[in-house]
Amino acid sequence: MYFLTQEIWFPDVSEASDEGLLAVGGDLSPERLQLAYRSGIFPWYSDGQPLLWWSPDPRMVLFPDKLYVSKSLRRTIKKGEFNVTFNTYFEDVIRHCAAVKREDQAGTWITNEMIDSYLKLHERGWAKSVEVWKDEQLVGGLYGIDLEDQAIFCGESMFSLESDASKVALYHLVEYLKANKYKLIDCQMYTEHLARMGAEEISRKKFLSYLRGTPPH
Repeated sequence: MYFLTQEIWFPDVSEASDEGLLAVGGDLSPERLQLAYRSGIFPWYSDGQPLLWWSPDPRMVLFPDKLYVSKSLRRTIKKGEFNVTFNTYFEDVIRHCAAVKREDQAGTWITNEMIDSYLKLHERGWAKSVEVWKDEQLVGGLYGIDLEDQAIFCGESMFSLESDASKVALYHLVEYLKANKYKLIDCQMYTEHLARMGAEEISRKKFLSYLRGTPPH
């Protein structure tokens, strides 16, 4: 277990525990967060906990070409009931993601400190969002970190106030990523919902090879 100071540095991800916990402490400065995501590391903690940094093995990812789009979702998209925008209401999206109640969580890991830090990343062009609208109301969306140079999008969270709204956001994100030749979406941890959408687990070593631009053959 590594305890971070104010120095912007991380241990090698191979030092992570079996659960993927790599380090404790430090801060959520834009510079540290940029280094973290470029290194295959992300923060994940709850209010009252110290700042925890993770690099799990295996890693949950979604290859854009493998997104599963059900017949019902295709019908929803074709109906055109939702309008989709990109990166125009980032703060609204992240605050909705923090507020939404989830069956498997007692609270939220998107703390006020984290919101402030990701807003700074958004101002720098690193954190981006997809917004889904119905009748001029924001009803769904997602946000994440755009590693444009590595052609990887690190998905952080999504929310839905209408059936399928978050799936519509993911569909349009994937279409954008495919058009711009992105390699994958980093989904971080396994969930059944992500698996149903086509995400899969790969080894941390393989994930890092994509991140570093040397994907395995």
